[in-house]
Order: sequence, then structure tokens, then C-alpha cells
Amino acid sequence: MTPRLEAAPRRHAPIRLRASAPPPEPAPTGPSLAARPASPAALHPPSLATMVRRALAPARPPAVLAALLCAGWALLALPAAAATPCERSARQARKACGFDARDDFWESKAICTHIGDADDRADCLADAGEERDETEAECQEIYEFRLDYCEASGEDRYDPDFRGANFNGVFDDTNPYWLLTPGHEWVLESEDETVVVRVLPATKRVGGVDCIVVNDVVSEDGELIEDTDDWFAIANNGDVWYCGENAKDYEYFRGDAPQEAELVSIDGSFKHGVEGAKAGIVMFGAPAVGQIYRQEFSLANAEDGAEVLSTTYSFGDGGGLDRRVPQELAELFCDGDCVVTREFNLNEPGVEARKYYAPGVGVFLEVEGREVVRLVGCNMDPRCDELEEL
Repeated sequence: MTPRLEAAPRRHAPIRLRASAPPPEPAPTGPSLAARPASPAALHPPSLATMVRRALAPARPPAVLAALLCAGWALLALPAAAATPCERSARQARKACGFDARDDFWESKAICTHIGDADDRADCLADAGEERDETEAECQEIYEFRLDYCEASGEDRYDPDFRGANFNGVFDDTNPYWLLTPGHEWVLESEDETVVVRVLPATKRVGGVDCIVVNDVVSEDGELIEDTDDWFAIANNGDVWYCGENAKDYEYFRGDAPQEAELVSIDGSFKHGVEGAKAGIVMFGAPAVGQIYRQEFSLANAEDGAEVLSTTYSFGDGGGLDRRVPQELAELFCDGDCVVTREFNLNEPGVEARKYYAPGVGVFLEVEGREVVRLVGCNMDPRCDELEEL
């Protein structure tokens, strides 16, 4: 399911967030190219864009913004024919990000102009310049992360075959790792937050495909912070597709009476077929180690991706996958048959999480840095009753 408990701003990956040997810890950030059967793309030399990016890498110390930007604009100047569609899209998104940074800068300057006190006005202008530089640096980091994804995934043009004929319109537990029978419920907790996920007896047609509605509510200290409807569909081959979501983030404001949750953002919301957004796969019917894939595509808004790290996980396998995993929880659900994924967001370089899925239950654990989100309640499997004892 899709609880989200990340500290970074949305978009966060759904819980709802390679090689024959799992990766060491601490896990490297972003898409990886661990040893696995070579894809057709991996059998060819790297693109010119990749070679130039690598050549420029030494000139990227964080303190030297000018050098970083020069590297970025040098890449953006490469001929279109030298890049794949995935790389071209990354370059175009980089330009858009830079234009946004400059638009925000000039808007800030216009606001600063109306400050009467000269010292305050100067501080405002200085802050605007610093924010512009920081945003430009972030744009460059996102761009390079996108290029890493293009190379690791071997993706060409992202144009999934999402149409009604590929789906059976049945909502059940066909995929044992992503259960979609109405009435299923999960409760997950971290140190500060609680997530309640429910499969609702409701559907929504998206792009000609009937999708089931899954609601997840995130609260912190009893206060609502997120209420999201996710839409999923099961393909004929057992793949579970993410059709879109209606995400609503809430905040409380000091001094308000009464204290009520106020809608502050719908960032991360997307729907296949609307404004270029496209559905993605959240769980394959037959997951395989080394798969790197998009779970959703709404450029610069909702771009979760994942890599399958293991399909045979049990606690004690080694390789770093046990790090911060509660042993008793893993032993309850895993007997050499759990799927582990690394999930990331192309808009948030360096932010990733490991997700653990058990057959017959679905997601039961997320580990992001030091934060652990674990299943504390469910209703679809006899093992759920044992969670209270852990």
C-alpha cells in the first residue's frame, strides 16, 4: 500500500518509497548498476552525454557553484542526437528548472523593492540571490540524478501500454505482494507518525482503465497531516499499476481557534493522461532482482522509481538488507520469499528507502536512513494477530 512517512517534501514513494548478492550498507543513493544480466543498453558504450558528464565530474565541488553550473550547461549544449529520449527529457527538465529558479529570483527582487528600510531591502536582495544559487545547484543535482537513472535503467522513451484491454477489472489478491481486495486494512507506525491504509469498495476509471481506490491517512500525535486516495489496477499478467493519486497535505496554525487541519498542498497528485502524466508499475507480477522501473511519471511532480534488490529475503541473509530490520517482524513474515526494493524519487537525489513485502500481507516495513516504519496491525492474514505480541 502507500503510506508515506518521509521527512522530505512530497513526492514520496509509495509503501506505500541486483545483484545476486544484496548491496552493502550504507546503501548507495539512487539507481544502481550492480552486477546482473546485462541489458541491451548496457552492451553498448556510454552516450556522449554520459562521457562528458563523467569528464566534468571532478569540477563539481559543492563550494564552486560556477563550476557546477558550467558543467551543467555544457551538457545541455550537447546535440540532441547524442542523447537518448530519457537523457533529452532530463536535459529539457533541467532547463525548465533553471528558468523557474530565475523567475522566482526576479519575483523576489520585485518584492524586495517595496521594502522601505535600506538595510532590510539589502538583506532581502541578498537572500533572493542565495536562494537562486541554491535552487540552481539543486536543479543540477536533479539533472545528474536523472542521467544516472537513464543509464542504470536503460530506459528509452517512457510510453507505457496502459489501456483497458491489458486489465481484467478484478480487484483481489492476484499479486500476493500488493493486495487489493476491498476491506483489507494495514496500520503502520514510525516514531512520530501513524498510517492507516484501507482498500475501499470504490473504483475510478482512469485512462479507460478501472482502478480501485486505496485510502491512506497519515497522522502525527493524533493530528491529520495527509489524506490520500491512490488508484491501482491489476494487469492480466499480475503487474499492479499505479493509475494516479489525489494527495492532500494538511497543517495546523498556531493561534487559530478552533484548531483545525487546513489543506496546504496537493503536490504529488497526478492522473494518467492528464498534463502528460503516465501510470507506472508499483509491483511486478513476477518481480526479478535488478529490475529498475518507474512507478509513476508526472514530470517534476511525481516521479517515484524502484529497484528490486531481493525476491528471496529472509532475516540473516546478510548483505546489508537486515540493517535496522526488526528481527522478530521479519521472521514472522519472511521465509525466503519476501521482496525487498530500493525506492527513490527522481526529484529528490539522495533520498531513498528500502521497502519489504511479504506474500499474503504486502508491505510490512520501510527503512529510510534511521527512520523505521513498521506494520503494527492488519486484517488479511492469520499472522496479523501475532503483531500485538511483537
